[in-house]
Amino acid sequence: MPDRQDVHSLRKLLTEHRQEHLLAFWPQLNPDQRADLLAQIQELDLAAANEWIATLVKGQPEAPLQHDFEPAKSYSPLPVNDDLRRKYREAINLGESLISQGKVAALTVAGGQGTRLGFDGPKGNFPVSPIKNKTLFRIFAETIAAVSERYRAVCPWYIMTSPLNHQQTVDIFKTDNYCGLNPRNVFIFQQGTLPNFGFDGRILLADKDQIARSPDGHGGCIRALARSGALADMKKHGVEYLSYWQVDNPLVRLFDPLFVGLHVLDGAQVSSKAVIKNGPKEKVGNFCLVDGKVTVIEYSDLSDELAEKRQPDGSLAFQLGSIAIHIINTGFVERLNTKGHSLPLHRAVKKIPHIDSEGNRVEPKQPNGVKLESFIFDAIPLADRSIILDIDRSEQFAPVKNAMGEDSAEVTRRMMIERAATWLESAGVKVPRKADGSPDCVLEIAPSFALDRADVAAKKDKVPPIKPGDTVYLA
Repeated sequence: MPDRQDVHSLRKLLTEHRQEHLLAFWPQLNPDQRADLLAQIQELDLAAANEWIATLVKGQPEAPLQHDFEPAKSYSPLPVNDDLRRKYREAINLGESLISQGKVAALTVAGGQGTRLGFDGPKGNFPVSPIKNKTLFRIFAETIAAVSERYRAVCPWYIMTSPLNHQQTVDIFKTDNYCGLNPRNVFIFQQGTLPNFGFDGRILLADKDQIARSPDGHGGCIRALARSGALADMKKHGVEYLSYWQVDNPLVRLFDPLFVGLHVLDGAQVSSKAVIKNGPKEKVGNFCLVDGKVTVIEYSDLSDELAEKRQPDGSLAFQLGSIAIHIINTGFVERLNTKGHSLPLHRAVKKIPHIDSEGNRVEPKQPNGVKLESFIFDAIPLADRSIILDIDRSEQFAPVKNAMGEDSAEVTRRMMIERAATWLESAGVKVPRKADGSPDCVLEIAPSFALDRADVAAKKDKVPPIKPGDTVYLA
């Protein structure tokens, strides 16, 4: 139970920072509610909040493009000359060696709910595979198990949740027996939160004893890895490199020896995969060089003139799109935390439910405030060195974000079937196709059967004949 002196000091501090309304309902709270609210207020960084209010809530953020910049360069999906062929072979050998030594772990950012998919629960529990309806979590777990078996290694999996879905995610894994993985090698941890602000700079209350807060963005993983003990757990496992991806992409190649090897050979601290953009205004970040540093500039911050700019061969000048797949050194994460560094915050104008000064619940129909979040790509220019590997979108990137249309579950499943068909055809298996070229069958390849097309070629004799209209599951 907080004593009067604590409350008096806190009220004075809040008044100095113009946030005294956070204690407006104090007389109406019971002892437990008071203790809880007090703890929430004590967690606030009010000095930092004043700066956020000035620059991100009341003020307009500075224009993001303050320097000369140019398109970033990347490694191509396939080597284009003998020197690169030699380097790629060396990189693959090095990447496989590091994976087999247990020096590479998986890091999934999974703090989102499936709301936009019309799904009630963590997005990672969304069923997406074409035949077995495996969830995203299950697909990743089976892939990790297959990688562990291939390389005879322990491949730890770190999963960052949010307060919105942490307990649900833990319960899902416990109920599903950790999708067949050893629980000791699955580390589930929560990201942090930041207060929500009204346009007047006042921190909103979600209830009389609850500050309105929201997750601090995927960039919050930098601090959360240290605070949660995940970074210490990585040290215990001997992990030096993190394979990072967001939970919505079932085609991601979790442990890519080429990507890991190129990253290490070039002495990088944070590296990225990219796709060639579908068009000038595709809603992905743009990889650029700003003052010689690899930097992601959001599609909304790139002018139409630059977005449309072309190279002599007619291709887009700014063609490399960011897809949130990275390799991150654990030493780099540790360095940022040692320096007390936090990534820059970005504002998002939102409709934020809250209570008013009378304690009445408000469900706004129009945006009424600002949420703040950090993005993992802002860590890239902080690295001494960073590389980009351009990948084939159809092989490794099919995010499921929307209930319908672009990036919907239907599109994702179609891409999963098409990739399976392509892998089978590359092994010499005949796949029936419709007049429009799409597979005239439903296919699903489990990670236990194949992690890549080379695995399919090695198991060609285990694939049954495929007829039009067939449903074929390979495991």
